[in-house]
Amino acid sequence: MTIQISAENALLARARASHSTEDCMALYHEWAATYNDHLADASQNYVAPVLVAEAALKWKIHPRGPILDAGCGTGLVGEALSQSLTVTIDGIDLSPAMLKVARQTGVYRDLVLGDLTQKIEKPDESYDIVTCAGTFTEGHVGPDPALREFVRVTMKNGLIVATILNKIWKSGGYKAEIEKLEAEGLLKVVNVEIKDYRKGAGDKATLVVLEKI
Repeated sequence: MTIQISAENALLARARASHSTEDCMALYHEWAATYNDHLADASQNYVAPVLVAEAALKWKIHPRGPILDAGCGTGLVGEALSQSLTVTIDGIDLSPAMLKVARQTGVYRDLVLGDLTQKIEKPDESYDIVTCAGTFTEGHVGPDPALREFVRVTMKNGLIVATILNKIWKSGGYKAEIEKLEAEGLLKVVNVEIKDYRKGAGDKATLVVLEKI
């Protein structure tokens, strides 16, 4: 029997098997134009961006300042945020092709190229909320230095809201890095829960809400 693998699942498998920044850039250059159709359609039901937006607005109803959508991709988190709130959103992503799609949403103030495995080129305490959906996954961005950088660019008492693929929450070092930052007195954990990543696909995400202190 031949098992048919859909184009979107093949691309997702490639994404999680990426071994370098160059692999990711090549993949998303190819995928950008159809990414939203592939992951937001009924078969994939990619809910992580909406979960992040809902959690951000649940725990901080009235943001004091702008939001940074880290690893913004095609802008799914920005669109979800803008449906519920009038807020200033900046985005950063590795892929020029994905940023081009995000720009077409019209919901971002600024969109810049950036590699979340490196220092974020933003001043300290620039944002009241940092969101990150779908970026802490296999073949993409690890916990260090990204989580520490998120803390750095977040205002005091601001929030970091992120999904982390549940299968690598512990093995990938994300849980340990958050505990380390908490022990250093840089943040406190507001909420951690397991959520669907893609409904019906068996993927689960650890959704974290962290407050800078």
